[in-house]
Amino acid sequence: MKNLLIIFFFLFIACSPLNKPEKTIEEDIVIENSEIRLVISRHGRALSLIHKPSGQECLHTDTNLPAFSFFQSRPYDNEVQLMFPAKPKTFNADTVYWRGDDLVVGFELESYLAVIEVNVNDDYIGFKLKDLEYEILDYGVKRRTEIDKFTLLQLPVQNRDNFGEWLNVSWDEQVAINLLATDPYAMIDAEERDGFRIFKAELHEEVKMKGVEVVLITTEKENLLNRIEKVENDFNLPKGVASRRSKEYKYSYYEIWDATPQNIDEHIAFAKKGGFKAIQIVWNSFVSSFGHYPWKAEYPNGMKDLQTVVRKVKDAGMIVGTHLWYNKVDKTDLFVSPVPDHRLSLRRNFTLALPLGKDSDIVTVEENPEGVTMEEGRRLLKIGDELIEYAGFTTERPYQFTGCMRGALNTEVSDYVQGYRLGLLDVDTWPKWVRLDQRTSIQDEIAEKIGKIYNDAGFDFIYFDGAEDVIPPYWFYTSLAQNKLYQNFTSPPVFSEGAIKSHFSWHILTRGNAFDTFRPEVIKEATRKYPLAQAKFVSKDFTSINFGWMKYVAPGESTIGMQPDMFEYVCSRGAAWDCPVSLIGELEIFKKHNRTSDNLEVIRRWEKARIENFFTDKQKEELKNSNQEHILLINEDGGFEMLPYTQILNVAEENKNVRAFIFQRNNKTCVVYWHISGEGSLELPVSSESVRLFEELGEEISLPKNEERISIPLGDRRYVQFDISKGEVIDLFSKAKIK
Repeated sequence: MKNLLIIFFFLFIACSPLNKPEKTIEEDIVIENSEIRLVISRHGRALSLIHKPSGQECLHTDTNLPAFSFFQSRPYDNEVQLMFPAKPKTFNADTVYWRGDDLVVGFELESYLAVIEVNVNDDYIGFKLKDLEYEILDYGVKRRTEIDKFTLLQLPVQNRDNFGEWLNVSWDEQVAINLLATDPYAMIDAEERDGFRIFKAELHEEVKMKGVEVVLITTEKENLLNRIEKVENDFNLPKGVASRRSKEYKYSYYEIWDATPQNIDEHIAFAKKGGFKAIQIVWNSFVSSFGHYPWKAEYPNGMKDLQTVVRKVKDAGMIVGTHLWYNKVDKTDLFVSPVPDHRLSLRRNFTLALPLGKDSDIVTVEENPEGVTMEEGRRLLKIGDELIEYAGFTTERPYQFTGCMRGALNTEVSDYVQGYRLGLLDVDTWPKWVRLDQRTSIQDEIAEKIGKIYNDAGFDFIYFDGAEDVIPPYWFYTSLAQNKLYQNFTSPPVFSEGAIKSHFSWHILTRGNAFDTFRPEVIKEATRKYPLAQAKFVSKDFTSINFGWMKYVAPGESTIGMQPDMFEYVCSRGAAWDCPVSLIGELEIFKKHNRTSDNLEVIRRWEKARIENFFTDKQKEELKNSNQEHILLINEDGGFEMLPYTQILNVAEENKNVRAFIFQRNNKTCVVYWHISGEGSLELPVSSESVRLFEELGEEISLPKNEERISIPLGDRRYVQFDISKGEVIDLFSKAKIK
């Protein structure tokens, strides 16, 4: 009992603040600029955050939340670990005081002092971890312990009408509170609580701690982007705000996977019919593998041919971007075969338990391989300069990879001694690729190669595909890999998209992401479930997404193909949130599909109307109703007119070759209709006196007089107007005959 009391006495001494004169810590800490007044208690608790112009309190003030803390995976101090279990432990701030212009923070139970540089200006308040001081006491078994994570700032921010998870901002029409990283090294997050969120900036030992800075912005909502732009300029960040404010930000694009100097003119012609102001060229068009980027046979003159393609697009009045994979390389590339690069990513590491001869098809290892992938194309081990494809493995000793094919992907078979290290090659889930290890120089090397091609070709924007294919921690390497590319571009992209994003990526992926293609039969349902839901979500981050990629599909035995109403739906839902779309251009499919002109015309109308800000706020709210479809008409005066419309499902006794949609206009009942792929005529049991037919509104087609029935052409999209009720028109179309 006596020894225990002695231990507790020493712990009390060890936990006492170091170098903290009483006169400096009697008052609360106040940090303020012209907009913000942040108050932290002398014991390290976040007390108040006032937006000074409005007088609003922005914190949930009843939490007693420590503003600073650090985390260890288990207690590391010798005496502290004797007291607590071997599980993660957080040590909260218990003392805060000024030392000149720096904040000094002490912590419970540990002999650390964090020195935090405070940067105050009129746009934001910055917090930088300047140093971590440690006093080794002269009693007990003492050493400087590690810190696994350091919380540079955390605040209990009251909930407001909107929360942008990506940007980490809580806002309403009056005030916005934003905790923002100034580089990729801080993990920014917000933990949801009842009525508030804990805004948190964490620094991880495995990434970087000292010298990392975050900023706190509290301002009017209308000023938020101005404040962020100031941060971007002050810290030389990618220009996310300027991109979002550019005129090009609204542009949809036409994407090409097979662009060549020979076919680019034809692609441009189709892109113009769709009203596109941007063309995106996928790197598969001009390189035969990713990594060393050798030119395809279609580009015999290399960069000169690519420059020709880009110049033709720009001469046509469009901007031109590119779509590539940047954090992984082809299995066929020189980075993998015949000699795999030492900087490729390994998912698991193993040690040879027995020597491995050239003729052996069993690899015996010390570690249990349980859980390694059995997916086809991904079962590859890397040992030295050899790749080995395994067929199975054991999960009891002796641990073995069995049924091994040596020298996979044309690598050289060798002998290996006991104790030799090997690893599970990080083959992508799309198993044509092998991922890179971003901790090494290989991502920099790839970024330089890509940057040179991007700059020399004259590209204007970029899609960072496969952005998820990095090593953990993903919050860091996702944006780090993107930023390495960005820093190699001579001119910043006018906008960028990507497959996945982390907090710092907000400055880089200024249009969020595009969604993968959906089949014609499910495209409306999938648009409701994914792009429409995400657009609402990401709009709170002051960002749009891309509602495409829309794959162009011609009707066939197994599909009705892409039809005008499908493009109408996707484009209209995008317009609801000021979001672009994208179309994958395939020349042969365009030519094969008889409704290509109608499909491209639908895209052209919505694109032009959205870019020209035709839609009112009221109309945008109408378009957010995912269950009500809309049509964009060009009226008799040549102007746009948006109306709700509904599909007639039982045309000609549910004939699937005809699509018809009904709407009310000028007290008349109207139907837009077409054949999905062919030509013919549609007979309706109605007098011609009550019917008018239009090629386009204002372009009437004469009908023969008939008291009992009319025959109207069936093929391209046309409009028919009736003087009878909606129910009667639906009944007519159900009784229609196709000739």
